[in-house]
Amino acid sequence: MARVTLQKGFFTDREREILSHAGMSASLFRYDSGIEAVRIANGRGHLVLLPYMGQMVWDAVFDGVDLTMANMFNQPRPADVIVGTYGCFAFHSGLLANGCPSPQDTHPLHGEMPCAPMDGAALKVGEDTDGPFLRLTGHREYVMGFGAHYMARPSVTLRPERTLFDIALSVENLAGDPMDLMYMCHVNFAFAEGARIVQPAPYTPEATVVRTAVPGHVRPTPDYTALLAELERNPAAMEVLDEPRRYNPEQVFYIRGLKTGPDGLTRMMMRRREGDGFAIAYDPAVFPHTVRWVLCNADQKVAAFALPATCEPEGYLAEMRKGNVRSLPPGGRADFTVRLGYLTAEEAERTAALIQSL
Repeated sequence: MARVTLQKGFFTDREREILSHAGMSASLFRYDSGIEAVRIANGRGHLVLLPYMGQMVWDAVFDGVDLTMANMFNQPRPADVIVGTYGCFAFHSGLLANGCPSPQDTHPLHGEMPCAPMDGAALKVGEDTDGPFLRLTGHREYVMGFGAHYMARPSVTLRPERTLFDIALSVENLAGDPMDLMYMCHVNFAFAEGARIVQPAPYTPEATVVRTAVPGHVRPTPDYTALLAELERNPAAMEVLDEPRRYNPEQVFYIRGLKTGPDGLTRMMMRRREGDGFAIAYDPAVFPHTVRWVLCNADQKVAAFALPATCEPEGYLAEMRKGNVRSLPPGGRADFTVRLGYLTAEEAERTAALIQSL
């Protein structure tokens, strides 16, 4: 395996290729906003990654299809909280706290990790049992006097000629006391009008549960309240995204009892009207909660049809009351991996059959 340790001085306003491997390439550039970016590409498409800003995935395009939510940001912007630059394809949400804070919570929206300044980043190339790879890695040591101390190591892995890729995160508790851990891989897929969400769980009130608690950033109307009551009775009304206006304000669901395949992974897909689709796979033993967030208005259009998580997104205090805050012992480590991306029409057909067989 070969490794290139990145330095901020490598990034300029002009994009430059820094390495190539097995039909893949990595190039570096800097946005006008000053944010450094790495583009990793294969013969099918590319990802734009922000190595020093939470190592978020800013952009994802495969076979000419943009997988990323429609948003108001034409480039990433310097920010301490995710809403200051909410235009990315995916970010690491958490880690000490997560979700939408209540008035009594003290943590920022989605925690401290999304925009966290990384201590370092590197590109790695090599080959493993799954074949050649190109990987961006990074690390961040979080330490707070009289508080938490952990090491977070995110990574993104691309393979030749594949439109599925891996987002991973490893968290190690370096403190002498147990550490609260709340993590969500927050993947903001594009809203595809008319798409069908295929899931290995029924569209019943017990398995596809609508969130009826209204967070502080949502202004409910009588129509919105009536819709929540309707969806509580019949969540199948949202299986097909054929009524965009119903997702303004946002709708959130909790998907429960997801079935797994022989490999232990659950799979979900949003199949577009064109026949192709967006897909995600992960281990529900590692991610015991799955959240769905859909929003469609004049400024933002997103269908985050599966957000794998260790908790629900109602904020630290609410999740603590539910028993959803994980405790990581001193020296303990937690590892998370999600495989996701784009499927051709043929691949989407096979994936739909697999999911429905579960």
